[in-house]
Amino acid sequence: MKYAYTVILATILTACTTNLPEIQPTLITEKTLYDTDDPAIWVNKNNPEKSIVFGTDKDEINGGVYAFDLDGKIIKEKSIPNVSYPNNVDVEYSFALTDSTTTDILVFTEREKHQIRLFTLPEMKPLDNGGFKVFEDETTIEMKRPMGISLYKNPENGSISAIVSRKSGPTEGYLYQYEFVSDSLGVHSNLLRKFGKFSGEKEIEAIAVDDALGFVYYSDEGVGIRKYNANPSNGNAEISIFGGEHFKRDIEGIAIATYHGNHGYLIVSDQQDHSFNFFKRSDNSFVKKLNLGTLETDGCDVTTKALGSKYPNGLFVSMNDEQDFFFHALDSLKIAE
Repeated sequence: MKYAYTVILATILTACTTNLPEIQPTLITEKTLYDTDDPAIWVNKNNPEKSIVFGTDKDEINGGVYAFDLDGKIIKEKSIPNVSYPNNVDVEYSFALTDSTTTDILVFTEREKHQIRLFTLPEMKPLDNGGFKVFEDETTIEMKRPMGISLYKNPENGSISAIVSRKSGPTEGYLYQYEFVSDSLGVHSNLLRKFGKFSGEKEIEAIAVDDALGFVYYSDEGVGIRKYNANPSNGNAEISIFGGEHFKRDIEGIAIATYHGNHGYLIVSDQQDHSFNFFKRSDNSFVKKLNLGTLETDGCDVTTKALGSKYPNGLFVSMNDEQDFFFHALDSLKIAE
């Protein structure tokens, strides 16, 4: 009965999707247990073919962050089980543990515990002593529940901070930014600032940071994509809001495909249209819409790095509302510059 319902639902959703031709995925991952939401790609710089895609699976008790190899198979020993509603996930490179030691890191939100988690990559060792609490000064549970997260690495000094959104928030200061600092007592999470407008419609989940250009983008789901400076020292004023007219309903996951200079694209999920909108990284102007076959996509991620023979020019990963993720070789999206 459950299978029949899934088939019927998928048929209805596909019938409602954009009329654009579907670009078939290179592969579809193994299924998770509950409710997939957001992926993040970790590029193994020493052996790109051993890179890992992490994806969250939401459940209040038995949620997890799954690790997938580039064939879409679950890597059990790299996955993190028993997480209380993991929402969004991100990775960053070369976090300074000491003056002479660095590690790549994975971070994700644990919504029902009102915290974010921090692990080393690829060892998967926790650095957070069980979790860093967020939105601690809020008085209501809804405003304490983190959803979106994206990491920013300051190209000038190498510091790494997390920008976090939540299930509900005010019209000003919806996002909090926390810097990770390591000392002799371990790793700490220090609040840097509160910033970001909210329309009051729907919610804010998806966040993406362009480290090289210094911008943070987030989806104000009912109205558009908001753009701010990622570095707090450059101020909290909104730079722009754009793109809303190109979406059918919910504006969701954001991935940034970076090429030389300011070339590249923002790829943003048009959730109820089951498609993705592309905007220029340089000036945020609209480029095109693609149908990649996914249903109700929340999160997505992209790398333009070569990941072996299957993904020679990069990889785009998107959540699919059937407990899995779609992998598209970046060549199939025809966006290389």
